[in-house]
Amino acid sequence: MTKAEVAYDLVREQVLRGDLVPGAVIAQATLARELGISTTPLREALRRLMTEGLVELDAHRDARVTRLTAEEARDLVEIRRSLDPLAAGLAAERRTRADLALIRSTADELLPLLKDPGAAELFTHRRFHVAIYSASHNQLLVQQLDALWDKADRYRRLALEDGRTDEDLDRTHAEHLALVDAIAAGDSGTAAAVMLAHVDASLGARAVARLTSAAAQPVARSLRGIRGGR
Repeated sequence: MTKAEVAYDLVREQVLRGDLVPGAVIAQATLARELGISTTPLREALRRLMTEGLVELDAHRDARVTRLTAEEARDLVEIRRSLDPLAAGLAAERRTRADLALIRSTADELLPLLKDPGAAELFTHRRFHVAIYSASHNQLLVQQLDALWDKADRYRRLALEDGRTDEDLDRTHAEHLALVDAIAAGDSGTAAAVMLAHVDASLGARAVARLTSAAAQPVARSLRGIRGGR
């Protein structure tokens, strides 16, 4: 791997893990020293991360982690509401024995997502969903969904800051089991319907609600001030 590729992997991991928080300025000289490289390959890595929407670069060569927004959270959920059920439905129609074995094994390895999840917990959920996506045997669909996952993980972490109830965890677990059963039965309609419900109740959907509410609060405070002045 080149130094730029190493820098890309390391910085990307820090962004997705939340070590570099949304909106944080990236001190390039300091980070380059920590990585043991010059700023040139780091800059190349940052440009690559910019194309993925994880980093912003301005004309003054400053870099910062892309902020989380209600609009992007909404866009991600809207796309997933279409693509995830499609993948689940196709998986029910096209899964092989090997596909089904992988879906079942990854379902068995799922770990509950609680506050401040580690990489292992998030990875078990990615493996399970990727197993379903792959069973669709539609490579373009798999690529599109895989490209969305990293961005969506940032919003999952945000939603998890509010914690999850036992009811939330039980519902998610039941949905995972229902997905496995529908795909195993070759029931594409049920698989798609369960996946749609899964997306609608997802951490990504909760992040939309949280960010939308936060964006509305300054407006509400401003209106109260206007009313109070009358």
